[in-house]
Amino acid sequence: MQETHRTNPLFAGIEAGGTKFVCAAGSGPDDLRAEVQFPTTTPQETLGRVVDFLHNVQRAHGPLTAIGVAAFGPLDPNPASPTFGYITSTPKSGWAHTDFVGALRQHFDLPIAFDTDVNGAALGEWRWGAAQGLDTFIYLTIGTGIGGGGMVRGHLLHGLIHPEMGHIRIAQQDSFAGICPYHGNCLEGLAAGPAIEHRWGEKAENLPPEHPAWDVEADYLAQALHTFICTLSPQRIILGGGVMNQRHLFPRIRQRVQHSLNGYVQSPAILRAIDQYIVPPALGKRAGVLGAMALAESTVS
Repeated sequence: MQETHRTNPLFAGIEAGGTKFVCAAGSGPDDLRAEVQFPTTTPQETLGRVVDFLHNVQRAHGPLTAIGVAAFGPLDPNPASPTFGYITSTPKSGWAHTDFVGALRQHFDLPIAFDTDVNGAALGEWRWGAAQGLDTFIYLTIGTGIGGGGMVRGHLLHGLIHPEMGHIRIAQQDSFAGICPYHGNCLEGLAAGPAIEHRWGEKAENLPPEHPAWDVEADYLAQALHTFICTLSPQRIILGGGVMNQRHLFPRIRQRVQHSLNGYVQSPAILRAIDQYIVPPALGKRAGVLGAMALAESTVS
């Protein structure tokens, strides 16, 4: 193993979440040489801890080859933009218009890749996980917020900025106002973890499988997947995030997607093998930080 470490390049991955940061270094899931996590506080304090981690990695393991950042957003992932590397109009208090990449470049003269947390996780699953061998798929995270990313024809999804799949409109089942500060009752406002807690008065992880919240949740997520199947035609859909730790959600969502599509999409993946079509991340909770490392790897491949 030590010989492998000496010959493999050393990539750093930073999964920048609204609640916590996870940082790791290595060359892949079988070669993680350092890993740490800490709460997301102010930009100055949190990015300072990132810089300290990266310096410590280089002291212990040698020079880094590249850095990958997979961050909460909205953000600017366009290298040609004057605000590339910024977290932009985020509702996360204190983080709007933060020059994330610029803070790293003050200390490291290295290639730095910067993308959304969900695009990063998607790339990690494509490189090492549930999307291996595919060229068109989506990754959704359902947790503190709802975000989506993925690939189309082998390229991570970008455009005007980046996908914001958590902010599509869906048909409501009741008059709950939703909690999104921008849209109220968008998908995130109705189906993210805090929305479940706000509506039912209990954290999602404390609700038993037979609670009516889960039928509502499955319906909202199935509506979203119907939309994404009909617009992006993904070869697979990967559902991650804390809410999806409730594994009983998967069969409920699959059944509702089949019912909603009503045979219109004539693919065996949906008609006969939907349990291999809508799946959890193969990399589990490490999809984000490994995806950030995959972003770093992409700068030199």
